[in-house]
Amino acid sequence: MTVTGGNMPQMPVVVEGAPPLTSQPLDTPQRIRRETLRQILHSRTFVVGNVITIFWVICAIAGSHIAPFDPINATFSPSYHAPTWAHPFGMDRVGRDIFSRVIVGARSVIEIAPAATALGVGLGSVLGLLMGYFGGWIDNVIGRLVDAVLAVPFIVLAILVLTALSAGSEGISVSSPKLIMVIGIAFTPIVARTVRSAVLAERGLDYVQAAKLRGERPPYIMAFEILPNVMGPIVVEATVRLGYAVFAVATLAFVGYGPQPPSPDWGLQIADQYADVTLAWWAIVFPALAIASLVVAINLTADAVQQVLEP
Repeated sequence: MTVTGGNMPQMPVVVEGAPPLTSQPLDTPQRIRRETLRQILHSRTFVVGNVITIFWVICAIAGSHIAPFDPINATFSPSYHAPTWAHPFGMDRVGRDIFSRVIVGARSVIEIAPAATALGVGLGSVLGLLMGYFGGWIDNVIGRLVDAVLAVPFIVLAILVLTALSAGSEGISVSSPKLIMVIGIAFTPIVARTVRSAVLAERGLDYVQAAKLRGERPPYIMAFEILPNVMGPIVVEATVRLGYAVFAVATLAFVGYGPQPPSPDWGLQIADQYADVTLAWWAIVFPALAIASLVVAINLTADAVQQVLEP
C-alpha cells in the first residue's frame, strides 16, 4: 500500500562522507574576539616578548629602588673597572656602576616611546580613514603631504625639527614632549598608508553601503562601522612602531637630541663612552644590549600579534 499525504515526517538527507549534522554556536563577534585573544596569549613569542618588556617597565617605574648604587653620582674611584661580582656590568670612567645606570636608564625610553607611538598611530589612523573613505582630492592632498614626509630620512627630519624647536641662547635643550611630538609625527605617514589600504578594502562592502542607505553621516560610518573592522592592521602597526620608537629615542639621545648628562639614558651612555671602547668595552656593550633586548622583545610581541590578526 502506498502511503501519501503531508503528515509523514521529513528525515534529514545524509550525504556519504559528509560530517555529522550538529548544532554549532554561531561565531559572534564576542566569541571571535575571545578566540583571537586566546591565540595571542598562548603564543610563545608573545609570552617571551612580554616578559622582557614587563621587566624593563618595572625597571623604569622602580629603577631607583632596585639599583644597588647611585646611577648619577660617582661613588667609587674615577676609573674604568671591568665587570666583577660586586659590579656585574663594570664601572664607567667616572666611577659609576653601569648596572645601576642601565636599570634606571630604562625610564626615559619607557616614558617617551609608548607616548610617541600612540601619537603617531592616532594621527595616522585618522588620516588613513579620511584618505581611504573619501578618496578624490582629499586623498591626493593628504597623500602628497604623506609622501613629502616619507621622502626625508627619519633622523634628518628629527634633527631639523628638534633643532628648530629647541635652539636657544644656551644651546639646544630637548624635552620629552618635543621628542614625543617629533617621533609621533615621523611615524604618522607610515601608519596613514597602512590604514588607507585597509579602508579601501572595506568601504565598498555591503555593511558600509547599508550604513549609507540608513542615512548615517561619514564621521559615524568611519568611527563605528569601518574603524572596528580595520583594528587588526592598526594594532599590528602599533606594536611594530613601538619597537621603532625605542630605537629612535636611543638614536636621538646618542646624537645629543635627548636627555643630557648625567642622565643614565641608554643612548647617552653609549655616546659618552664610545670613544673609549677599546679601553672599556663593557661601558658600551651593556647599554647597547639593553636597547637590543627591548627592541627584540617588542618585535616578538608584534610578530605574535601579526600572525594571529593578519589572516
